[in-house]
Amino acid sequence: MAGQGKEIEVKFFLAHPEQLCARLEALGAQVSAPRVHEVNLRFDTPEHDLTRSGRLLRLRKDSQVRLTYKGPGEVSGGARLRQELEFTVGDLQTAWAVFEALGYQVMLMYEKYRTTYALGGVLVTLDEMPYGHFAEIEGPDGASIQAAAQALGLDWARRNLDSYVMLFEAARAALGFTFRDLSFENFRVLEVSPQALGVQPADNQS
Repeated sequence: MAGQGKEIEVKFFLAHPEQLCARLEALGAQVSAPRVHEVNLRFDTPEHDLTRSGRLLRLRKDSQVRLTYKGPGEVSGGARLRQELEFTVGDLQTAWAVFEALGYQVMLMYEKYRTTYALGGVLVTLDEMPYGHFAEIEGPDGASIQAAAQALGLDWARRNLDSYVMLFEAARAALGFTFRDLSFENFRVLEVSPQALGVQPADNQS
């Protein structure tokens, strides 16, 4: 169907994000989107119908406002494959009001800082989350993503296929916090270990 896109990606938890940044520059990666602050609003029904079926409806504001739908995920070539439909909208508040008129409400706000690099045929994003640093590699297939990870010195066996929200829920279960939003303010005085997130560093720790 026209306009039906796919997202194929993996995540890696980083112990030393500055080293990966240097590695990207050494490999000739180009910054395709400078560091930007993102605010994401995730919508669902009061019964959590979208979450229970593995779907996502989101408004994201960074340098522009984007509406995103993602379908249920599956594993393809060792990476996470999902249907992704995304387009820009002119006004966040109006789009928000439309969702609420249709019976959806904000279930979660989450934020991050993201820098995006182009490396060959893949995109590598360095994500600063409230609970830690991650690299996300997105490409046309699992093989190209794995090749990029190897070139960057990332341990493929330690890749993560969960969303940032799923990692947030793992930390919530481990640490027992009750706040709703994945914000820098909420994590300002919290220390979150890789164990609480259920991840291991994939970069060189030497």
